[in-house]
Amino acid sequence: MRAFWKLFVSNVKEFVRDKMALFWMLAFPVFIILLFGAVFGREEDTSFDIGLVVEDSGPAATGVAKAFEQVPVFNVHRGELSEELEALKKGDRRAVVVLPEGLSDAIASKEPLDIPVYYDPASQTASQIVLSIIRRVLEEVDRRISGAPRILRLSEQTILGRRMRYIDYLLPGVIAMALMQLGVFGTAHPIISLRERQVLRRLGVTPLPRSTFLAADVLLRLLIALIQVALLLAIGMLLFKVQVIGSWSLFAGFIALGAATFIALGFVVASVSPTEEAGVAISQLLNLPMMFLSGIFFPMEMIPEWMMPVVKAMPLTYLGDALRQVMVGASALHPLHLDAAVLGGWLIICIAISVRFFRWE
Repeated sequence: MRAFWKLFVSNVKEFVRDKMALFWMLAFPVFIILLFGAVFGREEDTSFDIGLVVEDSGPAATGVAKAFEQVPVFNVHRGELSEELEALKKGDRRAVVVLPEGLSDAIASKEPLDIPVYYDPASQTASQIVLSIIRRVLEEVDRRISGAPRILRLSEQTILGRRMRYIDYLLPGVIAMALMQLGVFGTAHPIISLRERQVLRRLGVTPLPRSTFLAADVLLRLLIALIQVALLLAIGMLLFKVQVIGSWSLFAGFIALGAATFIALGFVVASVSPTEEAGVAISQLLNLPMMFLSGIFFPMEMIPEWMMPVVKAMPLTYLGDALRQVMVGASALHPLHLDAAVLGGWLIICIAISVRFFRWE
């Protein structure tokens, strides 16, 4: 029994001294639950801003408008169609409902009438939640006012030129994520490994200029990025019929800028990581928040307001936004010039940090 306890204490000491094991076994699960709890665990009331355009002056139209205003989760804004559509494009509305001329007469005569509802298909919240509530409101109006089913029919209208599918919006985000993974993981870990095995030190004493080694390494990452993007585009276009409707030159420019930015970020990780295990931990701490808080997999509306400053500082947020705008014409979170400026700023800062702290041994 004495030997057992000594062995047990020895194993405990070995585990405690292994900082990487402590991170993955204790800190990492806590980090995950805090991250997802902050996003999905809120109990605060949810509300949606919608626009309401009343073109009919009859009593039935007034009743329908009041029905929308009484929905607890709707903040209803009345206005002209052009004004409300502009607010929708800017992201200030989740949907715009139009009560067209002749609505009161249609209800009185029990003739079917289409109710246009404009929404941004890029917003999963609008398409999945808001439209469902609007549909229920119209069904209730049918039941209570007209006394007949299917008089008021929901006519979905997108603010974009063509109907968008979820895959159309997912593909640009996946491309952005692949570039981020290439930079953070695919750049940092090989360099840290070479440094730990003293390969960088031996290269440093050869006649080979260090700048040549770094340039060759960066060129390799850019080539890999090109292959990644080409493969993902081919799958999206051939298997899922995704169409790139924007400028190919602008798309290529953001791909190059995004790849360079995350490669530079990978060099920062390699510069500040004393060991390969530490590099893995730092990479995960950078990777997970960007992956789940940049709007790639779920809508930005689900992110609590107090986390938005962090979201707006992440380079992946701006790369994903730029690629969606250029590739599929999605509505903008930010203007393209702002996306380019933020990515360029991250690139310059990361290069400066890498130059200052990069170690060859």
